[in-house]
Amino acid sequence: MKSSFFLGDLWDDLAAEHKPELGFKNAGLPFDEWRKTALAKLVELLGPTPEPVPLDPVTESSVDEGDFVRERVILHTDRHTLLPCVVFTPKTATARAPAPAILCSHGHGPFGKNSVAGVRNSPEAIRDIESQNYDFAVQMAREGFVTLAPDLRGFGERRDPFDPIPGRDLCNVNFIKGALFGIYPMTLNIFDFKRCIDYLETKPEADGGRIGMMGLSQGGTMTTFTTAVEPRIKACDIIGYVNPFAGFAVRDGNFCGSQIVPGIYRYFDTFDIAGLIAPRPCLMEMGRRDDCFPFEGLLRGWEETKAIYAAAGVPDMPEADIHDGGHAYSGVRAPAFFKKYL
Repeated sequence: MKSSFFLGDLWDDLAAEHKPELGFKNAGLPFDEWRKTALAKLVELLGPTPEPVPLDPVTESSVDEGDFVRERVILHTDRHTLLPCVVFTPKTATARAPAPAILCSHGHGPFGKNSVAGVRNSPEAIRDIESQNYDFAVQMAREGFVTLAPDLRGFGERRDPFDPIPGRDLCNVNFIKGALFGIYPMTLNIFDFKRCIDYLETKPEADGGRIGMMGLSQGGTMTTFTTAVEPRIKACDIIGYVNPFAGFAVRDGNFCGSQIVPGIYRYFDTFDIAGLIAPRPCLMEMGRRDDCFPFEGLLRGWEETKAIYAAAGVPDMPEADIHDGGHAYSGVRAPAFFKKYL
């Protein structure tokens, strides 16, 4: 460690010696006591959430696509907010035989929910889907699950229609604006996913007691944090995310204002948040050629999470799907995983 002019050097130095105050290793508590304390702190850090309003769902379109029906559904989540979603309902799912459901979260890309929902309406959209095997809402619907893919705030149809400061990441602009009020995009997105679950619980073809969640990249962030605080999610697939903050965030700067809340690394690393999901089933996907969340970090994140699960009495979790691809959905283990646990 040496003196320097630069903030980047300060952050790297702090990360090199940092031990999150409520990280499982550092807290020194039995799992149940740690989870109670850590979950309360995480909820505190996430801050206030809006007051829910009646969902008043509006189905704007319904298209028969053979194995399933694709619907465009608009939900009211709070008094300020409309949430556009794509919902896939397999034809095997009925009110008499409802199917398990999966929330499908997109990442930090240009097309929002459309990539996850398999909307191939331009060469760029096709490349986005094919390069990351991104249309997992469609793939899982073909496996017999009801799937729901929403736009995160600031993405897709919810991207602000004007760019006040060209060249800046709107996630960061919105994070700063929200910080003025003590309200954060991540917290608002978690709230929206909770409202999506509220909707699925009303859908006759979906079994509200068997709901899972999956997401790639920022979608992995959302899957990790949402599942940690929402017990109605019974199983999850975290794709290409659980990587120590010191690497992808502090060293590489590969994150945005939609993926953090203030003070999070003071108390937790990513694998501590993932550990809060225990003892529920969890699958973690890791690409050996991931150029976004380096494989060695993903492997460490899985190992650290596994240690927390072992303390919770579930040493066989989280399951791992290690593949030779890059920053992408593997598609190898997730269908069987969700069929087993949902």
